[in-house]
Amino acid sequence: MSDQNILKEKAAEVHRRLVEFYGERVNSDPSDPIEELVLTILSQNTNDVNRDRAYDELIRQFPSWEEVMAADAADVIEAVRIAGLANQKGPRIQNILRQIKEERGELALEFLRELDKDDASAWLTKFKGVGPKTAAIVLQFALDISAFPVDTHVNRISGRLGLRPEKMNVEKAHKHLEGLFHPDTYYAAHLNIITLGRQVCHARKPKCEECPLKDICLYYQKEKEDK
Repeated sequence: MSDQNILKEKAAEVHRRLVEFYGERVNSDPSDPIEELVLTILSQNTNDVNRDRAYDELIRQFPSWEEVMAADAADVIEAVRIAGLANQKGPRIQNILRQIKEERGELALEFLRELDKDDASAWLTKFKGVGPKTAAIVLQFALDISAFPVDTHVNRISGRLGLRPEKMNVEKAHKHLEGLFHPDTYYAAHLNIITLGRQVCHARKPKCEECPLKDICLYYQKEKEDK
């Protein structure tokens, strides 16, 4: 069996165990793609609580995307300040909205459903501030296009499990992990790995003894050998 097939089997086992541990995840109510795009930009370098507070304040002050786009930059910056890096995020959101409107004639991204995944991702990542992770989140969570977002938890855990080369960067990890997990499992696998990262596989002091993957985890095996 090739190394790639061995890793595919391991990825399938990771998914199976995490579904057993945390449950299946189904995207029964996809979000609006513009909303998901803005939320993901706001989430960069902050936590979910502050992201949501910033988003809620932005929408409270500017109830439509047209109003966000046309608002004074200083007012948008102030509205999203709690998310951190507001001087970058505010103008970035406005610039992306303006570019979408200029190119498409409307503030909508549903047309991306008509493209294949690579083309849709390429269209999104041409905007400054939209990288592979942000694009993958919009595609998977809002447009039901199979994509595998690699955030800090997914990147850390896939490295510890040995699903990706230790020194592979995050951008390359997107394509690599998409090739290991089955597209039908992307949504649940992504969310369950994030949950594992938040509850068990912490960056510091992971709770390895509580982990349902410890017997197939290279990090855990090395830790045991070093003791």
